[in-house]
Order: sequence, then structure tokens, then C-alpha cells
Amino acid sequence: MIIDAHHHFWRYTTSEFGWIDDSMAAIRRDFLPDDLRPELAAVGVDAVITVQARQSEDETHWLLELAAQHAFIAGVVGWVPLASPGVDVALARFAAHPKLVAVRHVLQDEPDPAYMLGAGFQAGVRALGAYGLGYDLLVHERQLPEAIQLVDLHPSQPFVLDHLAKPLIRARALEPWASNLRALARRPHVTCKLSGLATEIGRAPWTAADLRPYFDIALEAFGPRRLLFGSDWPVCLAACGYGRWLEVVEELVSDLSVADRAAILGDNARRVYRRAAPHQDGGPHS
Repeated sequence: MIIDAHHHFWRYTTSEFGWIDDSMAAIRRDFLPDDLRPELAAVGVDAVITVQARQSEDETHWLLELAAQHAFIAGVVGWVPLASPGVDVALARFAAHPKLVAVRHVLQDEPDPAYMLGAGFQAGVRALGAYGLGYDLLVHERQLPEAIQLVDLHPSQPFVLDHLAKPLIRARALEPWASNLRALARRPHVTCKLSGLATEIGRAPWTAADLRPYFDIALEAFGPRRLLFGSDWPVCLAACGYGRWLEVVEELVSDLSVADRAAILGDNARRVYRRAAPHQDGGPHS
């Protein structure tokens, strides 16, 4: 079973998607379930995890409605106002839907790298445990030191790192990204998505070999049981098609065992994005 652990739906507006610049003009349009379904059928992907693209409770509600209407949407990573005193009200409302599996805030766009360590945000992350929800960690590689501090403060909270923290692939830079990624991976409650790399390398001609150093470091750090395939569709379309990205990932994992390939391509997502039993956060590491 192949599960795409990271993709988006949206109704495009210039005001809400200003980050889509001229180099990504191909994705300045709506992307809805009927657009994704033929892509999945063409390459044999069985299910998807739909991830928020706007920091809006209205969008979270809309994504959960789509998930209720379409069986191939196995789960939703939504947005709630984690730093708000009213976060418990929002979590209680959305967590009533069984397909809400995790929450994400667009930390990569926060101008203050220490935002994620603020008291309000910390309280919101702690609240996730009572609902059995994961947290998707969207940061740039330069934010990895703060991300490590964040996950250390919540040792009982499952975290999923999106896009390998966006290494500087176009610059062919490995450090300090590699050292920081390895440090983050030493925290067993963190997993990592093989997604978003096509966008980081861009439209210029490239092959799986260009991404191999980054994949190998992620594999060494997290192991095959803590890596998840994700397409980042439709954002990936600015660099390559859906099927092409799956081919690249399949090439990168081709030397692994059948069991390890199956883990990365689907089994890990099924495990990681299963709603956990509610718990209370165990507090910071000593």
C-alpha cells in the first residue's frame, strides 16, 4: 500500500497564496480532489494525508469536509491557533472528526526563530496530547536548532519533520543541515518526510543522483522506519510531475529491502498518522 503523506488542496486567491511567485505560475489555480484522483490512479497511490496550506480554521473545517467525502483522503493535518488561549476549544471541535490526525503551524514564515519556544505556542503543543494528535514541523534548515529545543520540551509528543527541513540543495550545501538533522533524529519521537525536495532543487534538469546525498543522510539519521514518502503536490508541479517524484523516491529506496521500501512508501505513514490514545505531555527533558 502506497500512502502519500504530504499534499495540499486549495482554492487559489492571490491574497492568500502570495508565496506562489512567478517561478511557480503553473500552480496559480485551484487544486481539488478531482485533480488529484487521476494522478494517484496513474501511479498506484492508494491514500493520502492532506496538509494545511492556510493558517485558517475555516480551511481546517473545509479539509475535514473533503476527507469525509473522499475515502482516499486518509487523514488531515490541519491548522488551529496553537498560541491562542482558546486553542482547547478549537482542538475539541476539530478532534471530534476522526480524520484529523495532526496539526501544523507554518513556523518557516515566523520572523522570530524563537517563536516556537514561546509560552503560548508551547501551551498549544502540550494540548495536542489530550487529543492523540501529532504535530507536523515545517521549518527551514536554519531553524533546526530551535526545532530541536522544541521537541526536547515535549518528549511524549509525536513530531513529523516536513521536507527534511528544506536543505539548501541548489547550493549543494550539506552543513550545518546534516549535523542538525542527525541531532534531531536522535529524538525517537520525531519522524521525517521525504517530500519537498523537488521544489528545493528547482526546475533545472536534475536526477535522483543530485538528491542522493540528502536522502542518504536522512536514511542514516532516521532509518527506514522513520521516513515517510510525500509528494508535496501540487507544489511539486513547479519542478516535476507527480509520477516523476514517485519515480525519484522509488529509485532512492531501490537498494533497500522489500520491507524497508514498503515502510517508507506507506507503512510508516499509516502508523505515524493513526490517532494515538490521548496522553498528557511528560514535560521537558532533564
